Amino acid sequence: MRLHDKTAIITGAAQGIGLATALKFAAEGAHVVVCDIRREAVDAAVTQCRALGAQAEGQVVDVTSREQIDAMAAATLARFGRIDVLVNNAGITQDARLQKMTLEQFDRVIDVNLRGVFHCAQAVLPAMLEQGAGVILNASSVVGIYGNYGQTNYAASKFGVIGFTKTWSRELGPKGIRVNAVAPGFIETPILATVPEKVLTAMREDVPLKRLGRPEEIANVYAFLASDEASYVNGAVIEVAGGMTV
Repeated sequence: MRLHDKTAIITGAAQGIGLATALKFAAEGAHVVVCDIRREAVDAAVTQCRALGAQAEGQVVDVTSREQIDAMAAATLARFGRIDVLVNNAGITQDARLQKMTLEQFDRVIDVNLRGVFHCAQAVLPAMLEQGAGVILNASSVVGIYGNYGQTNYAASKFGVIGFTKTWSRELGPKGIRVNAVAPGFIETPILATVPEKVLTAMREDVPLKRLGRPEEIANVYAFLASDEASYVNGAVIEVAGGMTV
């Protein structure tokens, strides 16, 4: 098992890509800390991780609250003694065209998708520095590379995450901490639940593989990047998009 005895914190881990990542890490032998905002969903995810034989704990946290994030990091250290991996997966969308987007929509997406990543990385960093080792994995998006209609706030946040990744890989690489980002394309998650089928069909047609991605396919990439198999991968932004940007 490639993540045997590694302690991994995963935000937004109660559904979609986050849940798939928690289950993948559990199957690979990691101790998993499931973080999300809804207690029932967190508990259900923890139960699934434990069913795979993993030691798993749940933390109800809002990534925009530094106090909650600091408490979560402290609780993880108290329980497992170290923090080996952070997967900054939590994210939201609140789409609108530029002329229609409200300040509240803009601020909320930036707070969760960008400021939340900053909070979590800073909170786990002291433990990783003391260990002289660690992995920080950030969820970007192909939208953060190429932009997308009606997603000014989301594109800005995901582009910013790439900036974090490049900067932190330079700052923290000499300390033994690797930082990478994954940029998914269109993935079948609850975030697409409100998208009309006509639009989903068009999305599939835009991808050379002629389908949407599965959360497990993103989780597989996170597991590789978190493992020692990726020991020389640092500062990378890996697109997992079925070739849609080719």
